[in-house]
Amino acid sequence: MEEYHKIQTLFKRDLNAPKKPMIEGDWTTEDLKYLAGNEWEFTEKVDGTNIRIGIIPSSYEISWDTEIGGRTENAMIPAKLIDWINHNINLYRDSLRQDVPVILFGEGYGPGIQSGGLYGGEQKFVLFDVKVGTWWLKRDAVEDIADEIGVEYVPLIGRGTLYGAIDMVKSGLKSEWGDFEAEGIVARPAVQMFNRKGERIITKIKARDFRS
Repeated sequence: MEEYHKIQTLFKRDLNAPKKPMIEGDWTTEDLKYLAGNEWEFTEKVDGTNIRIGIIPSSYEISWDTEIGGRTENAMIPAKLIDWINHNINLYRDSLRQDVPVILFGEGYGPGIQSGGLYGGEQKFVLFDVKVGTWWLKRDAVEDIADEIGVEYVPLIGRGTLYGAIDMVKSGLKSEWGDFEAEGIVARPAVQMFNRKGERIITKIKARDFRS
């Protein structure tokens, strides 16, 4: 099953300084620098563990196999999270039964996962991307699938430039899950874009990177 791609940080880091702080203004890619003043879509970054759920058509009969994985093939997934996914997500909806693989990408969060105790008392899964074959679905289609299979979708918290996203994080962005600071923002261009290597242009802005 395909792994989720790397989400690029905004700025390079000073590797010779304690804690390797970001060098604000020294962009990691030319694409981010060029597009920084355009409109981007901001969703809340969840402090959890990356989870992939694949719905794979069988080559032997008219049926589909499901597979649950972490960010990489070697990633360990908490047993409670797997149980929650199996009992709470309807992976047998017709919208997911395509003649090509469908992969649901999301975040497992909750007690015992990173600092997930802030998010409530139960390990859960929140959806943030869906890939059907070679196509990444648009946000409205991903939200429709989230509603259909019975899961949350990462909250949309704003639109604007990357400079605006930085200001939001610097000012102390409150989480949509409760009265605590969000881990940060994941930003994508308002119109989905890819770089010269065919990689999606997407970036993350973590609150801790702007704390002294």
